[in-house]
Amino acid sequence: MGLAMAEQLLQAGHHLVCISRQTNAQLVAPAGSALEQWQADLADSVPVAQRLGTWLQQQDAARWSSVTLINNAGTLAQLTPLRDADGADLAQALRVGLEAPMQLTAAFLGATRGWPGQRRVLNISSGLGRRAMAASAAYCAAKAGMDHFTRCVALDEAGQVNGAKVCSLAPGVIDTDMQAQLRGADAGAFADQGAFADLHRKGQLTSPGDAAARVLAYLGRGDFGAEAVADVRG
Repeated sequence: MGLAMAEQLLQAGHHLVCISRQTNAQLVAPAGSALEQWQADLADSVPVAQRLGTWLQQQDAARWSSVTLINNAGTLAQLTPLRDADGADLAQALRVGLEAPMQLTAAFLGATRGWPGQRRVLNISSGLGRRAMAASAAYCAAKAGMDHFTRCVALDEAGQVNGAKVCSLAPGVIDTDMQAQLRGADAGAFADQGAFADLHRKGQLTSPGDAAARVLAYLGRGDFGAEAVADVRG
């Protein structure tokens, strides 16, 4: 879905900075827009956050009518009970899914403090941050942590002049590589494998493009941030 959002955000007047492990030749900035692709591993998020903060501080704040951070990165640890989990695998999932968005959000909010334009942070969460699922403790915990730190940031920003509007948004069930991992998992270790296989078999997964459009429409709503934790499905 990250690629789909990037493609839809590349419009005239937009300056898009994408951060991912690999750059993508499929992304091309049309006339009147700008694109930067930063290749980075968000499992090591401190230098990435520092780079983002420095880049923002170098911008002419008066030039921008709005500035938005979207935290979309996430990764599944091995689908297995926590007692059988690999420590390095757990650490990777938590660094990418929770530590990185917190680091990037902190850098973003600090660097844009005092900017005159609208400031927004959109965290892409999951229903699994609000509903426990066996054999997926790291992913569920990362998304639950994302929801709760977003609530905290909303309280922080509420008392500030031109405080940022923030939301942790569940985007629905999307036909992504992560879904393929879920339905392809060992049913003996992951009891919900059959349910995810059924979603795919019954055509109940949203395409990345449609999901991206719904998420970006929510981001553009006038009441964005009224709920710190929300679901795109209402």
